[in-house]
Amino acid sequence: MEETVPRCDAPIVRVSGFVKRYRRHEAVSGVELTVRKGEIYGLIGPDGAGKSSLMKAIAGVLSYESGSVEVFGVTVDSERAAEAVKPHLGFLPQGLGLNLYPELTVEENIDFFARVRLASEERLREDKARLLAMTRLDRFRDRATKHLSGGMKQKLALICTLIHGPELAILDEPTTGVDPVSRRDFWAILAEWLEAKGMTALVSTAYMDEAIRFHRLSFMSKGRMLTAGSPSEIRSLAKGLVVTFESNPQSDAVERLKTRYSQVETLGSSIHVFAPETEAPAALAEIKKTLGELPIEHVHIDDPELEDVVVSLLLRERNDQPDAQAALREGFATGQFDGLAIEARELVRDFGDFRAVDQVSFAVKAGEIFGLLGANGAGKTTVIKMLTGILPPTGGQGWVAGADMRQAGGAIKERIGYMSQAFSLYLDLTVVENIRLFAGIYGLNRKDTNQRMAWIIDMAGLSGYEFDRTGGLPMGVRQRLALGCALVHQPRVLFLDEPTSGVDPIGRRRFWKILSHLVRTEAVAILITTHYMSEAEHCDRLGLMYAGRLVAEGSPAELKRQLVQETGPLLEITTDQPGHALAQLTKRGLSNMTWAGSRIHLLSHDPVQDEARIRTALADCGIAVQGIRTKQPSLEDVFVSRVRALEQAASEAR
Repeated sequence: MEETVPRCDAPIVRVSGFVKRYRRHEAVSGVELTVRKGEIYGLIGPDGAGKSSLMKAIAGVLSYESGSVEVFGVTVDSERAAEAVKPHLGFLPQGLGLNLYPELTVEENIDFFARVRLASEERLREDKARLLAMTRLDRFRDRATKHLSGGMKQKLALICTLIHGPELAILDEPTTGVDPVSRRDFWAILAEWLEAKGMTALVSTAYMDEAIRFHRLSFMSKGRMLTAGSPSEIRSLAKGLVVTFESNPQSDAVERLKTRYSQVETLGSSIHVFAPETEAPAALAEIKKTLGELPIEHVHIDDPELEDVVVSLLLRERNDQPDAQAALREGFATGQFDGLAIEARELVRDFGDFRAVDQVSFAVKAGEIFGLLGANGAGKTTVIKMLTGILPPTGGQGWVAGADMRQAGGAIKERIGYMSQAFSLYLDLTVVENIRLFAGIYGLNRKDTNQRMAWIIDMAGLSGYEFDRTGGLPMGVRQRLALGCALVHQPRVLFLDEPTSGVDPIGRRRFWKILSHLVRTEAVAILITTHYMSEAEHCDRLGLMYAGRLVAEGSPAELKRQLVQETGPLLEITTDQPGHALAQLTKRGLSNMTWAGSRIHLLSHDPVQDEARIRTALADCGIAVQGIRTKQPSLEDVFVSRVRALEQAASEAR
């Protein structure tokens, strides 16, 4: 007799005592979880926490050792039970577009998934048009999937997951590797499908600014559920304030602060400290006391974000981790390199009739971090591939570490480290075998290889993984290995293409400690691309690319000032229904708004008048306004505002 899916008011998902083992390793231990109808339930936690294993079991594609998993009231403990619930599910696995067929076009993929999942023709036409418009993939209907950028593939993968109107969507890190504008597209789609279709969603994410959008969430570490609750309940677990300021010499200030505070992070010229005090004067007084005679300037004090709290909870779990910066002092030494380390001059790259890079020029000095930002497909990776000698340019010139990129490909490769989006590792080799291979490629002898091996394992936190096959490593661990392999020959210049995509907050902060040391102490030059706008704050200068062109350049502070001058200050609106509030305000003619977690951001030319309009409009809709304040825009606000303005201009020009 076939399993049937009962319809009742019981929870959509109920997990009890869940245990999953891989050979002798217990990946998930005794997890409890309940997902209610109509909510977005989140899973957050570091790499290897067990999130993906749990989600696969709920989706019916992974067996487990003990406990129970119920979906729509059916106990998913056999292939027959899994098949009974799968028609009502949409499952998006971790990885960019892994559920897609690369040879099919965008539209052919959507149509294929719709027919396999038995979506009605009437629903298909309506939903396909809506989803293509929301993701801005409608112009690419006839493009082969293999020719899409990573972010475009992921947006298409989401469409294919939702096209049959699932009652439960299980989405494993769906926005990893996706630019901020596309991430906001994703959340707009999810919010609309929950409201219009009554869908429920179970979502994992590596972006803590996204986690604030969950109705409820669970925080996992080492296979266990550490805590669960609403985002506000999770944030209340770590009391304190975030103090951001400048102090010089910065390195001296950081060393002093680390003697008292567990969370000390450099962001460009600023220092970011999570202080345990709950009153601003007390927090500032303790920091001044710790700094002694060192100056403190440009102070900003705010409540901690969810990422600060998550890092605090993880640090309690990992109180014995070695200091990556100490390992660097012991094991890394490069010669100084003066002058321009990278120079691009009017670079052009065409692929047939398509111009991927159009007259791009910039320069990076030794001891500087230059960040390339841009939407997926903007041309950032193509620029890196030209400068590293992987792709010949169609036009323009470039120099890297003193060598002409057109004529000195071999010399450039010897002087640079390159970490690509695709990890650039051999997945069938072990960690140790990968390091030895890269050391051999760069001509290191046995003694130097062994020294660098020990340094990389220490620096990247790979102890215990040395003889594991690389393809089976958690994503964050694999990324740290890739960085170690890029540094094995102590290069003068580092090219890093989305190096921390999918890595947990502690892993990212550790990664940036390493980069900061390389730049400030060893005068290494770094060119980096990233979709974490909080990471872009680490860069000395940024270049924003759009449609193959460099459209803005400056320090993070300069780009924020330019935005305020052009569009006015930022109003931050806090309500208990941000998604509904955003929709209502848009209907009433307010534009240039974005949904930022539990808040709405509005760039306003007239803050006083706009605040009055907002309060009146939301009161008319019965939406409570918890607060409206003026604040400095974030780099994500800069990115989204500029890209959307450029997209609007391009649309009007067509």
